[in-house]
Amino acid sequence: MEFAYDTRTEELRSRLLEFMAEHVYPAERVAEEQTAAAAGRWDRPPVLDELKAKARAQGLWNLFLPHSAAGAGLSNLQYAPLAEITGRSPFLAPEALNCSAPDTGNMEVLDMFGTEAQRKEWLEPLLDGTIRSAFCMTEPEVASSDAGNICTRIERDGDEYVITGRKWWASGALSPHCKVLVVMGKTDPGADRHRQQSMVLVPKDTPGVRLVRGMELFGYDHGPHGGHAEIVFDRVRVPAANLIGEPGDGFAIAQARLGPGRIHHAMRLIGMAERAFELLCARVTARHAFGGPIADQGVVQDWIAEARMRIEQARLLVLKTAWLMDTVGNKGAHTEIQAIKVVTPALAEWVLDKAIQAHGGGGVSQDFPLAALWAHARTLRLADGPDEVHKRSLVRRELKPYRAAH
Repeated sequence: MEFAYDTRTEELRSRLLEFMAEHVYPAERVAEEQTAAAAGRWDRPPVLDELKAKARAQGLWNLFLPHSAAGAGLSNLQYAPLAEITGRSPFLAPEALNCSAPDTGNMEVLDMFGTEAQRKEWLEPLLDGTIRSAFCMTEPEVASSDAGNICTRIERDGDEYVITGRKWWASGALSPHCKVLVVMGKTDPGADRHRQQSMVLVPKDTPGVRLVRGMELFGYDHGPHGGHAEIVFDRVRVPAANLIGEPGDGFAIAQARLGPGRIHHAMRLIGMAERAFELLCARVTARHAFGGPIADQGVVQDWIAEARMRIEQARLLVLKTAWLMDTVGNKGAHTEIQAIKVVTPALAEWVLDKAIQAHGGGGVSQDFPLAALWAHARTLRLADGPDEVHKRSLVRRELKPYRAAH
């Protein structure tokens, strides 16, 4: 069993850590100031475009696509520590490296299932970073954690598909750089439960696509990153060639998309927890109360010990999951993917909570990144499926051999 990173991973880690220190962390405050002064709420801050150009020039670009000529060709295990580093500044670093959700998932879908024409029209500019995309699955009227509930219709009409429905939490859709939507809906409500759904590519400027509003996430609208849109599809017509895969493939494509997406979130959450841990330790050693540094308080020391242990446990589980995905595939890593999806947001949320507590009033203010990071971590207990759904599925797999014995 080998715990050391390989030579290529170490070299990329070194370059990425230097990039973060020299460019990303100093850009965080600049991005906030540019956003506050921007004429449009959904405009990308200019400093992010500068970061993208620098990252690309340094070869820190499209690191996320495993075993693909279209990306850097890294395995999941090689990418994991790099994604962790970007998670330390999740609102700048992933997009700077062209490794941000939902674009990564949409690129993986097009890379795996897209036609040559679809890859030429949409995957290439996404890989080039000249456009962005959104994924439209969740709906306000139904419990979308059960994909069988999704009721948006995708109906064939001659050489076209007609899309009718309402989606929300379409992250990135409000960005002026977002040009295409990946929409999941029902093509055959009477088919087998897992063959009712399909996915279709919808250019955002197609007639009938109406962006209703941007959703707020604990008060944060993530405007500079394209927000989270509620979208109405009012008899939207697209060519039949825009269907991804075959009719009824939507559920399988969603599962193929969400597996890597979940581990990418988990990787970045480790980085968020590490940054919160560093801020916690720096704060409690620098601040004094009741005659000594806060770090001397037993309860604070317990936070620090507990945080370090939890981070290390979660990181090892993420790395094991990445290794399994590389060696036995996503299906073989199903249980571990579900486990990290539950474990890592809870871990980051816990560490961030203690860091916020140590910062007092500053912790919940805009003067530190902690409040925004906490809101992000808490939301990831819902994104890509809530904790309870993953636990339910995990338990079902664990009990299966025991039920069979009876």
